[in-house]
Amino acid sequence: MKILVPVKRVPDPTQKAKIKDGHIDLTGASWIVNTFDEYAIETALRLLENGAENARIPGGELVVVSLGPTDAAKEIRTCLAMGADRAIHVVCNDHEIDSLVVVKVLQAIIAAEKPDLVVMGKQAVDGDANQVGQMLAAKLGWPQATFAASIELSADKASLTVGREVDGGVEYKKVPVPAVVTVDLRIVAPRAVKNGVTPESHNYAGEGARLPSLRGIMAAKKKPMTTGQLADYGAAPAPVIQELSVTLPPPRAAGQIVADIPTLVKKLADEAKVL
Repeated sequence: MKILVPVKRVPDPTQKAKIKDGHIDLTGASWIVNTFDEYAIETALRLLENGAENARIPGGELVVVSLGPTDAAKEIRTCLAMGADRAIHVVCNDHEIDSLVVVKVLQAIIAAEKPDLVVMGKQAVDGDANQVGQMLAAKLGWPQATFAASIELSADKASLTVGREVDGGVEYKKVPVPAVVTVDLRIVAPRAVKNGVTPESHNYAGEGARLPSLRGIMAAKKKPMTTGQLADYGAAPAPVIQELSVTLPPPRAAGQIVADIPTLVKKLADEAKVL
């Protein structure tokens, strides 16, 4: 099984954002792999391995794809160190692309690579758009399962059963492959991914994606990374969505202490205008 995982480098969300001249100032920002994309890599690795023996299943391949500037190669190498086999880096500046440009590039790459499955994070933590997975599936004409909290691969590897958390509990969808799956937080739970090879009794450690080992970091330096430009995939640096300006929300007013419930209700109705 070949699995393709699109990844994005994002500013570390733990850093305080600065706004300069109406735009977010990324000068001096620390860059990381988008957390949900790390979960997608972890999901793909679990589908392709025997977790109990820490060994890959013969014939499996994990390819990561990323669109970003030249120095995004650092974050791509992190994905290779986690266990991806090879990478495709489409070199471009962030202001040159939007979701539609990304989808067009991914379409071309998928046409060439012919993966059995595309697994991706449900959204990037910088833009929070939550668009690429759904748009990509629509453009490809592939089935999709979004916000996956669990995945089970069928014995014949021809379909997936995906569990999605909804308001009323858990909704299960069975989708044939090839398909597009976007993953949510709980996909990295100890038994969230089942591939029919890793024993049912095996628990993955932790509640997150695996960290690159020293051996993985050294191996990543030798793994192939293909580089290209937007034009190589039939795309142009012409985003439809453009950022015009960014402003901080107005500061909140100080809280108030009220003596009783009737006073609280009156203030909510008369002052806050929420009742």
